[in-house]
Amino acid sequence: MSFELPKLEYDYNSLSPVISEETMRLHYGKHHQTYVDNLNKAVSLCEPAKDMSLIELASVNEQLNCSNYQAIINNAGGHYNHKLFWEIIGPTNKNGGEPGGELAKMIVNKYGGFQQFVDQFSQSALERFGSGWIFLQPNGDIVSTANQNTPMMEGMSEPLLGLDVWEHAYYLDYKNVRADYIDAWWDIVNWQAVENRFKNTTR
Repeated sequence: MSFELPKLEYDYNSLSPVISEETMRLHYGKHHQTYVDNLNKAVSLCEPAKDMSLIELASVNEQLNCSNYQAIINNAGGHYNHKLFWEIIGPTNKNGGEPGGELAKMIVNKYGGFQQFVDQFSQSALERFGSGWIFLQPNGDIVSTANQNTPMMEGMSEPLLGLDVWEHAYYLDYKNVRADYIDAWWDIVNWQAVENRFKNTTR
């Protein structure tokens, strides 16, 4: 199976000023493309992985019978996580705000209110040491993973929402001030996309 860079539903400059066009070209066009290229190369060298889907590869938590097992895990996670990241953000003039419907009810029931959820999620993102991701799970849990690990690699379901806190995601725009990036990111979250995932994801 061959994997490709997903098509963006918005222009490189439409996330500005939260994420600049320069960062988008680097993050999407270079970093994500590299994960895709390296995943295809790694899968081609691993017979058991050749017919596995991206979700299957991004869920592997036991060693495949391949010498390049770690390369598959790293790059499948990188591809899956970034694909999710692009799907749940969107242009600054159309997104942000708060979720609605059943997702909003779940968040309020779990955290007492939307702002309380934002505060806890943001704090987890700030405290993630080094590189990694912060996810919102369908059951409302906030999960922090290192490197390009996915929640599925740790026995959990697919996430609803994911925030990339690798420095390549924000350094050009925010330098080393991760907190400013996290605060601004909420303005581009596409809650409709997150709600759609919530409706279709096992809880």
